[in-house]
Amino acid sequence: MIHFVGAGCGAADLITLRGKKMLEEADVIIYAGSLVNPELLSWKKECCEVYNSAKMTLEEVFAVMKQAEADGKTTVRLHTGDPSVYGAIREQMDLLNEAGIDYDVVPGVSSFCGAAAALKMEYTLPDIAQSVVITRMAGRTPVPERESVRSFAAHRTTMVLFLSAGLLDKASEELIAGGYDPKTPAAIVYKASWPDERTYICTVDTLYECAKKNEVSKTALIIVGDAVAQTGYRRSDLYNPAFETGFRPTKE
Repeated sequence: MIHFVGAGCGAADLITLRGKKMLEEADVIIYAGSLVNPELLSWKKECCEVYNSAKMTLEEVFAVMKQAEADGKTTVRLHTGDPSVYGAIREQMDLLNEAGIDYDVVPGVSSFCGAAAALKMEYTLPDIAQSVVITRMAGRTPVPERESVRSFAAHRTTMVLFLSAGLLDKASEELIAGGYDPKTPAAIVYKASWPDERTYICTVDTLYECAKKNEVSKTALIIVGDAVAQTGYRRSDLYNPAFETGFRPTKE
């Protein structure tokens, strides 16, 4: 059995209880060594085999999974954050399907959630933003034209950019060309929830300068939109005494 497990966004204690239990029981662990907190490996069994997928190809990862399954071993494929967001798990699962190997997926705390926690912000504020766009800049790996940062910017809602900290000069241009005002609030969150976490507040037109000044070029999320300021919002209806719900009648 193969377990795809979300490691969480950084801090070891942000993994789920289910994910921790699977790590403790695994015979084989394949982890994303360039991103996953190595502290998580302290929970492994002494006899557990450990592989760092940062140095492996898809074919090599699959070969380890296939051999472990043939040997009757349990494998944990440990991905950073939540495996469903830029985790490249679909191609692994397709190979497992072809080989008739069973697997499941354990969700994790994505770094976009960790970044919001670091900023003590809410992405969805009434009358400010009710949607969150999760995307990335096109770099060495392209994105579909219909999903370009410029096209998404037309909505001017909250946007979270993954894998884009080294492309912020171009990102600013695309965000402004797409519709954001240059002075729209923006944030850079470096290594959310890690001990060396850092956060910076700036504007869309100063993203590059802010990152350069603070020596941030990777392992950071970029958040843009008026929600970053956390001001000017309308009180939510959920806890408004004048708003009736199925659990609470209107209070006079």
